[in-house]
Amino acid sequence: MLADCYHPGVATLYIRDASEDVAATLKERAAAGGMSLSAYVAAELTMIASRPTNEQIVARLRARDRTSGPSSAEILEAVRAGLR
Repeated sequence: MLADCYHPGVATLYIRDASEDVAATLKERAAAGGMSLSAYVAAELTMIASRPTNEQIVARLRARDRTSGPSSAEILEAVRAGLR
């Protein structure tokens, strides 16, 4: 039955325009890990999606309280001392 193949909460993605070299490399890596190509790519995409974007990182850094950190003068002094 078609209903038996449906997995709620799981998306199906189709990748177009991937070179043969890229496809071959991914297949080799999947096989080396004892995984199907689909499972390997899904795991890689999950890792990519779990990482914050550059914009998110910048926003987190800007939101941090920096009042207890070193002053600009102290940082410059430390850098200059390291260059000697």
